[in-house]
Amino acid sequence: MLKLYFLGGENVFKRDAKEINAAAFQDAGESSAVVVFSWARPSFDARYMRRKRVSEYFRSLGASSVCFPEFSDSFEEVADKIAKSDLLYLTGGQVSALLSRLRKRGVDKLLLNYDGVIVGRSAGAMVLGKHCLVTNRYSRNRKVVYGLGLTNFSIKAHYEPSNDDLLKKLSKAGRIYAIPQRAALVYENGALSFLGEVFQFENGEKILAK
Repeated sequence: MLKLYFLGGENVFKRDAKEINAAAFQDAGESSAVVVFSWARPSFDARYMRRKRVSEYFRSLGASSVCFPEFSDSFEEVADKIAKSDLLYLTGGQVSALLSRLRKRGVDKLLLNYDGVIVGRSAGAMVLGKHCLVTNRYSRNRKVVYGLGLTNFSIKAHYEPSNDDLLKKLSKAGRIYAIPQRAALVYENGALSFLGEVFQFENGEKILAK
């Protein structure tokens, strides 16, 4: 059965959300096969050292294999890798880039039918929800775009209280869960649980999610 981990953010080099990832890997089963979609960076994340560090991290959590699909792979190749996996991991980066690439390769449809564990970190978490708030770090431009819709709520990663006014405004159109660094929301068959403090915005109001 599909289980989603929405991770608000992590410094992978410091492994500062290791307990959350360990819980996801335990759910995926012993000696799990992991597929990592590192498609959220503008120029793709193909650097050897970065992939090596991620692979070593995930193997330390019990992964038997760690695979990085390439954007140049065919739909059939990507589908085969997903079908043979126990856990899918979507990295952070640019929401718009990740959404566009997942859709162009048909991965969005494959995720809707996936029957394992999916971990989304930062941008990877945001795209899994109903809507995504896309911001530009160099300007004040913001826009709301449709996510992949694996849930009926939306996610704000890297949450800070300075976002409250905007999140309250946006929450009048639907529920938003705001997740800080090193915290996570876990979703399984409609049930929610929280690792660390997560905040719920709905109807213009903010509460601590429970």
